[in-house]
Amino acid sequence: MQKILVLDFGGQYNQLIARRVRDLHIYAEIKPYNKITVDEIRQAGYAGVIFTGGPNSVYDPASPHYDPAILDAGIPILGICYGCQLIAYMAGGTVASAENSSEYGKIELTVDDDILFDNVPKTSVCWMSHRDYIPAPPEGFSVIASTDQCPVAAMCDESRKIYAVQFHPEVTHTEYGKQLLRNFLYSVCGCTGDWQMDSFIEDTVASLREQIGDKGVVLGLSGGVDSSVAAALLSKAVGRQLTCVFVDQGLMRKDEGDFVEQTFTDLFDMNFVRINCQEEFLSKLKGLTDPEDKRKVIGTEFYNVFWNKIREDYGSGFFAQGTIYPDRIESGKGDASKIKTHHNQVGVPQDIRFEGVIEPLKDLFKDEVRAVGEKLGLPHDLVWRQPFPGPGLGVRVIGEVTAERVRILQEADAILRDEMDKCGYAEKMSQFFAVLPGVKTVGVMGDERTYSELVAIRAVTTDDFMTADWAKIPYDILGRVSNRIINEVDRVNRVVYDITSKPPGTVEWE
Repeated sequence: MQKILVLDFGGQYNQLIARRVRDLHIYAEIKPYNKITVDEIRQAGYAGVIFTGGPNSVYDPASPHYDPAILDAGIPILGICYGCQLIAYMAGGTVASAENSSEYGKIELTVDDDILFDNVPKTSVCWMSHRDYIPAPPEGFSVIASTDQCPVAAMCDESRKIYAVQFHPEVTHTEYGKQLLRNFLYSVCGCTGDWQMDSFIEDTVASLREQIGDKGVVLGLSGGVDSSVAAALLSKAVGRQLTCVFVDQGLMRKDEGDFVEQTFTDLFDMNFVRINCQEEFLSKLKGLTDPEDKRKVIGTEFYNVFWNKIREDYGSGFFAQGTIYPDRIESGKGDASKIKTHHNQVGVPQDIRFEGVIEPLKDLFKDEVRAVGEKLGLPHDLVWRQPFPGPGLGVRVIGEVTAERVRILQEADAILRDEMDKCGYAEKMSQFFAVLPGVKTVGVMGDERTYSELVAIRAVTTDDFMTADWAKIPYDILGRVSNRIINEVDRVNRVVYDITSKPPGTVEWE
């Protein structure tokens, strides 16, 4: 299998670059610049290397640098933004402060005839974001693109197959960025596009069978996309050697636990173990109102319930997780593990002796995981499940979590989802859900005064969840949702709609 190395120098778009490469049917891996040597790159057989952008200046002693020997390794290279400047620096060129000529946003680009710009117009729009620039190319390099403020917007050393662009071809704002990447991958690196989901499934299933042999596998199944697709892959590989342990803490959406159980017992040949423990979780949450306290208790209790069950019956063979590629990158790069440990990278207690940990999705991004799930026959509703907080409704019930408050929220949320599905508006939003803020308001129902719960509706549109805008749901749809919630959910007399964007708000309320 052909593969491309994305050498990460701290750029915010490192994963996006890898995704763009995979979109072109070529497998891409991300490695931190300080975790792989030139010799290791040679030995790994990469068809090409892409240097990412980054926030630093190449002249800053603390900025990331790399072994200049990479330029003579005989491997095609594409440098992007900081990666472009780093190539110039390593090749003996000059990088200067842009001061009066820095560029941010959409800039008109003029290109020369070059293999990197095949099928790209003479002028087009690219996305720039830089304070430093290259005033002239290093010896052996030629200028192949420029802007009004940037004399070296792209350069190349054709003899060594080294290319560098000051702009970001991976973002959608660069009109012909995808074509540029295609040209580099196919025309410069000689890739043929052998990365396909069908071959991934076949290869992974064969590898799992060989690794597991006749031993058992235990998977903690949350009902989320990643663990569900991992379960489907493992089931296809080893059938009833797989045991899925599903902890239903009673904080999922209405009937979601039953949906998960039915899906996996009907579609797959596996051992499915469901642990119903809402009362246990609610008892631990009694009296807690701080969201961080609730998160900690829910996470700790989940961990205890799951591993106690494993100790009873399943503490042998292999342990499987739904870890995906961004989890590994974010949890393992530099000091990132101290900042964010992903929920699906679970530490195995020392007293439980598994033979190893299996992560069948560890090399995939989220949309690739969804594609695998669809090919394996998982229901559309599960594969395209919206983001759901690890603590579940425990952080959508604001304040103390009780069985009654969970019931109210589940009923209201189910009505919201039903109406969005019926009118076809669900697919226009990235995420939508109901919140129980813990606010009671005065109302009139049946000519009598009420003092009941308020339900809030939250719905957003976004490409990346880093920023989000509130969804402009038509008033008639909101009206139907409100009427149904007030009429069908006991102890609710008011519905409001959250019209806060992110920032300043967050998507979740807690």
